[in-house]
Amino acid sequence: MDHDTYPDSYIRGILNAVKTIAVVGISPKDNRPSYFAFKYLQERGYRMIPVNPGQAGRKIMGQTVYAKLADITESIDMVDIFRSSEHALPIVQEALALSPRPQVIWMQLSVRNDEAARLAEEAGLKVVMNRCPKIEYGRLSSEISWIGVNSRTLSSKRAVPLGKGVQRLSIEERAGPTAAPTGNNDKSSR
Repeated sequence: MDHDTYPDSYIRGILNAVKTIAVVGISPKDNRPSYFAFKYLQERGYRMIPVNPGQAGRKIMGQTVYAKLADITESIDMVDIFRSSEHALPIVQEALALSPRPQVIWMQLSVRNDEAARLAEEAGLKVVMNRCPKIEYGRLSSEISWIGVNSRTLSSKRAVPLGKGVQRLSIEERAGPTAAPTGNNDKSSR
């Protein structure tokens, strides 16, 4: 896998498949990127599990914080690493010791560890490095464009009413004659 670029279909496939995400390195401070990402994904229906040894036993966004992945008693689909690159390998090693294993290792923006990625991929896991699932979800659903960011994804599709409050688009690939090209490498979509 080329970890410098990812096809939209790869990212979309991951975000559609996972349901439970353990966020390693989450901060309880509501002005930190890990908190923003956690909250955003929780609001999109993902089961979010906070992991931070300094906060173990406390609550973040209503969820009990665990000291380490091994303390979590339920299955984890994805491990989202909000730690610096040198900490990624031990976290991946811990994830690989879980039973069942997660399906995905996701390293946040600026986090890249090729050895950790190789180890995870050899064990059959999907890996994403130097990306944020919050940003990718927002880009693929076109929500990010609602705040003036050009996501290079166009759609006239209306958000599916989910009840009261802010409406959201899904990250399902758009079909039909009005669909815009979604490939990252498609020059015509830029």
